[in-house]
Amino acid sequence: MEDPALASMTFLNEVTARYPNALSFAPGRPAEDRFDIQSVHCRLERFCDHLSTDLGYGPAEVRRTLCQYGRTSGIVQHLIARHLEVDEEMRVDPESIVVTVGCQEAMFLALRSLRRDERDVVLAVAPTYVGLTGAARLVDMPVVPVASGTTGVDLADLAAKLHQARERGLHPRACYVVPDFANPSGLRLELETRRELLALAAREGILLLEDNPYGMFHDGSGRLPTLKALDTDRTVVYLGSFAKTVLPGARVGYLVADQRVRDAQGQVGGFAEQLSRIKSMVTVNTSPISQAVIGGALLEADFSLARATSGERQIYQRNLAHVVRGLESRFRRCPDVSWNTPGGGFFIVVNVPFTVDDELLERSGREFGVLWTPMSYFHDGKEGDNQLRLSCSSLSGEQLEEGLNRLATLFADLGVRHVDRDADSMPDCSSVSADITVRSRVVAL
Repeated sequence: MEDPALASMTFLNEVTARYPNALSFAPGRPAEDRFDIQSVHCRLERFCDHLSTDLGYGPAEVRRTLCQYGRTSGIVQHLIARHLEVDEEMRVDPESIVVTVGCQEAMFLALRSLRRDERDVVLAVAPTYVGLTGAARLVDMPVVPVASGTTGVDLADLAAKLHQARERGLHPRACYVVPDFANPSGLRLELETRRELLALAAREGILLLEDNPYGMFHDGSGRLPTLKALDTDRTVVYLGSFAKTVLPGARVGYLVADQRVRDAQGQVGGFAEQLSRIKSMVTVNTSPISQAVIGGALLEADFSLARATSGERQIYQRNLAHVVRGLESRFRRCPDVSWNTPGGGFFIVVNVPFTVDDELLERSGREFGVLWTPMSYFHDGKEGDNQLRLSCSSLSGEQLEEGLNRLATLFADLGVRHVDRDADSMPDCSSVSADITVRSRVVAL
């Protein structure tokens, strides 16, 4: 329970609660001004209409489907399968889908099913989403980091790590990868890299755990096919979520696991069925009411969340560009400060000449009224100590501007020189001590 991977999310939530007036670049949350309570009711009704009109359910069966314990694998697989076909050109059997309590449960189920004994390990492209690291810790499965390189995954390093693990008597079971605008790096795998990764996985006999929460949110250049859509050897287990595209509060995710597996008794069956057995002992089933809201949203959108989220995509595209321009305007003459420029998603990584840790994050919220995420959370070791992650998804343009001003003031206080500033919008860093006092009082209020 003392593991840093298990403590990082809790600390981030706590520091955010302690400084509610701070502008937060920390959470990868969708834009809240797009939420609509009334749409929840409408989508629930839309799904009920689907049950009665399209599937022929009577009133008692509709009521039972929504209000009673449900099927462990879910009640909306057929709708998810149709959505994947429309948006991702991915044709999957609904019976290969398991609906989960968020994508976090999907990760846990996948890892728990793959973990046989203490020799099993999972590889993950580093830096890695802390939820995957935490899930691996809970099933006692070591995570072997794989370099991301400049392409989003260093295939030579992946092959080397596989061979090194086997030489040590370990069993690499899978590799976790986020091909589109990864959390936290923002990197994206190009089409050729995707094909090469699939070929390597097939050669080496490992699964790929593909997580795709940000694929819809590109910069206007269009989407690339998912690994699962390109998968001809059933090497990919696809991890999906509706948190970013529909409603995070519903807590609905899913896995596509169409592999055939052999159990200890030699019986061959579907991987999804085995995952459902584990789920039945973890959460029993995913809330049917939450599933109904998601199902109604899919029906409402005619199964295309790419079309339904076009407005959100433009917001995130605009916010991402705003933050990149803001960093350029403030730090272009700071040789020790740099950042990446992702082609979509929520996240930007900033490299700095000072140590980034929980203590600095606490001080940043308390004295400067701005929060962010230390990149060390996403590494299993000492990497990332001089990096921080900015999320651009949940703040407005005005808030982004003020948040960057506060970040620049923090950097100046930590000795970063040549901070550029707009006299009308940014405090004078030469008098930063007085400004910190003022900001502290404002935040305390």
